[in-house]
Amino acid sequence: MSVSADLSVSEAVSRRHELTFVDVRTPAEFASGHLPEAVNIPLDRIGRALPDLRKAAEHRPLLVVCASGARAQNAVATLASHGIDASSLTGGTTAWAAEGHRLEHPEGRRPRAVWAMERQVRFTAGSVVLLGLALGLLVHPAFRLLSAGIAAGLVFSALSNTCGMAVVLGRLPFNQRRKTPLAPPFPPITPKKPLA
Repeated sequence: MSVSADLSVSEAVSRRHELTFVDVRTPAEFASGHLPEAVNIPLDRIGRALPDLRKAAEHRPLLVVCASGARAQNAVATLASHGIDASSLTGGTTAWAAEGHRLEHPEGRRPRAVWAMERQVRFTAGSVVLLGLALGLLVHPAFRLLSAGIAAGLVFSALSNTCGMAVVLGRLPFNQRRKTPLAPPFPPITPKKPLA
């Protein structure tokens, strides 16, 4: 059983019982709403989870999910470089919810409003650029280098398809799940009953 590089929401819904959903958003984003039965392995922890992901992929194809699809595609590329086949969900959880499909939340908890990581990065980068320009005008022209540094980081991020700022922001306390008991990375795989 294999999957293509990308699955649309309708394809994912029709095949949901044969796929393992892996959500690569931050724990706080995951807690704000995720695909049913999804397992949360943040993008910056994919490398450590490779053995578990390899085992899971042997039983069922992996469908990697994030908010919009960009981080999921990065995770799929990382998995492919380690010989693990996976697919990404086109449009991510945003498209899933937009098409009227249910998102799950941790039991007994109201969903917290957490900005998507892409939005956090845009806000932080824009704020630092404005700060650098303002300080450059009001304090000393050398502060403009702060804005130039962010611009260089954004260019590098686009060229390398990575985002160091997202990694740093993902480790901040508000992007971490509130203390909950740890669960095994994947639910037990139950073999499908053969059709008679």
